[in-house]
Amino acid sequence: MNAEIIAVGSELLTPDRVDTNSLYLTQQLNTLGVEVRRKSVVGDDRELLAEEVKFALQRSEILVLSGGLGPTEDDVTRDAVADALGRALVFSPALLDALTGRFAKLNRKMAENNRRQTYLVEGAEALPNARGTAPGQWLNANGRAVMLLPGPPHEMKAIFEEDCLPRLTRMLPPQVIRTRFLRVAGMGESDLDQLISPIYKPYTNPVTTILAGAGDIQVHLRARGGTTAEAEALLEEIAPRIEERLGDRIYSRDGSSLETVVGHMLRKRGATVSVAESCTGGLLGQRITNVAGSSAYFVGGFLAYTDRLKVNLLGVEAGILALHTSVSEEAAKAMAAGARARTGSTYAISVTGEAGPESATGVPVGTVIVGMAGPEGDPHAERYTLFGDRNGIRARAAQWALDYFRRRI
Repeated sequence: MNAEIIAVGSELLTPDRVDTNSLYLTQQLNTLGVEVRRKSVVGDDRELLAEEVKFALQRSEILVLSGGLGPTEDDVTRDAVADALGRALVFSPALLDALTGRFAKLNRKMAENNRRQTYLVEGAEALPNARGTAPGQWLNANGRAVMLLPGPPHEMKAIFEEDCLPRLTRMLPPQVIRTRFLRVAGMGESDLDQLISPIYKPYTNPVTTILAGAGDIQVHLRARGGTTAEAEALLEEIAPRIEERLGDRIYSRDGSSLETVVGHMLRKRGATVSVAESCTGGLLGQRITNVAGSSAYFVGGFLAYTDRLKVNLLGVEAGILALHTSVSEEAAKAMAAGARARTGSTYAISVTGEAGPESATGVPVGTVIVGMAGPEGDPHAERYTLFGDRNGIRARAAQWALDYFRRRI
């Protein structure tokens, strides 16, 4: 079965609020083997919401709405769902008794507008809300399950877990969703898709989703089956073939970030690392220290933006910079060697390049060179041509540096 989620509330259409309810509901539905096919956010507009509900019920067997069940005039979820289904709103004396009793226990007088919360969509079953004044509602619409849940997360979660989950479990056929997460670095989204699309395109189950970030690509494979074994068997039909195509570009199979993977590798070796950064301006060190416990392997680093500091802090020979410029393999190697020598770390990573918008050295904007020094021998370096604006190039440079280091060790 498929589901849709509608988050209701004009506040969710501002930059100040994030719809976290949909994330929770998606996780809960996926656990039941239900695929969430669509999510939407609709403001406090009765007509627009009714239209969205109509379309959702044409597409999906399960619809969950969160928010818009309060006592004020802009809480329109009840009205909109009733409009969409062509049903009336029916007053519930039992809900009124429960609500007045709740206010009495708090020694408060119930405002008249709270009576709006005592109306149910015709045919709906009230779902008690022990944590707030807005009861949820469960109803059947031509074989579709519709849930109306309050917006406050602690209220919504409690009602869903206590009342909706048991009902969904009884109505759903046995189904399991299993997912494989592959994270890839060192290639572009189009190149990756061209490489693996011949494998996944013939399949509708598993479903393949590709998500691209700044130098980081995630491949999600989602299989649905009647049992765990069946879902895993479906994944085994394509996952190993995709992994073989991608090879060592895959840095994680469990969703871990690149900096987490690098940290694990260093811990396993009992090794340490330092950094020498120019164009990334500290982003590489920040990525490494994003991981809790990174002090076990991260020694520190140098932010040497000018040639003078590259010479004074890292011991790069002035002649190297004069002959090759600071954006060169020679400079990157010397920076890495200097960082390793001055910190005593097992390894050192350096990054230098031109992030733009103009080039100070004459090399094209987007040129980035990653250097590395370690106990194995002479330092080495790799040149990359990255795309994007200044921030994009800097973010990709940090990603490429971590991935280069991962491959080398």
